[in-house]
Amino acid sequence: MPQSKLMSKEEILSLAETFVGLGVKKIRLTGGEPLVRKEFPEILERLSTFPVELTLTTNGVLIHKHIEVLKKSGVRSVNVSLDTLNREKFQKLTRRDQLDQVWENILLLLQEGFRVKVNAVALHGLIEDEICDFVQQTEKLPLHVRFIEFMPFAGNHWQSNKVVTAAQMLDLVKGKFEVIKLEDKKHDTAKKYQVPGFQGTFAFITTMSEHFCGDCNRLRLTADGKIKNCLFGKEELDLLGALIFLCGYRDWE
Repeated sequence: MPQSKLMSKEEILSLAETFVGLGVKKIRLTGGEPLVRKEFPEILERLSTFPVELTLTTNGVLIHKHIEVLKKSGVRSVNVSLDTLNREKFQKLTRRDQLDQVWENILLLLQEGFRVKVNAVALHGLIEDEICDFVQQTEKLPLHVRFIEFMPFAGNHWQSNKVVTAAQMLDLVKGKFEVIKLEDKKHDTAKKYQVPGFQGTFAFITTMSEHFCGDCNRLRLTADGKIKNCLFGKEELDLLGALIFLCGYRDWE
């Protein structure tokens, strides 16, 4: 997408300020990959002046370059997208040989006291062989692994036979570990579990097998200023267009 179509940092901050004024208590920077945006440090630092919880979802590759600004801005929780622990599979999925860098950055985040969630999309033919390996990582590390049922988005070649449900994954875990169910908080999208004695937890986000629409309180603002009430929905509302119309110009600086 051309840079001219994207929200400027001032437009991002203006809309964020409006949402905070309307009661939003948490802002997550996600993507795509938010750390590749050159203004990321400034956007994060300025968002940190709002009375909200700031969080981040990232592929983990560039975390080491931004760890200080994350700490300075008060970010305490980071989600890292990681669909495999196998180097060859990682390279095939991402077209990059960067698994070692991602894992080093996960350990760096833990060392620096961040709460780290690892998001793994459950793809049939991939996750079945690794789900217990992911859970095993929570034994000695305070990681919170979350398995996300594969859901349809534009361009991701979704097919129903590629979905592995939470129930199927839980059966695989129970085949190797004793597990206990943890309490889920209001508006949680993840159903949490733990192996007794392990430091971390694991959870399932049941996007396909058990919808949680009735309790969802999330909104998504796209990079080009469209708001989506639902990740599955096609409907968008052009907030950036309204902002430009009200202000009459794009050059905030």
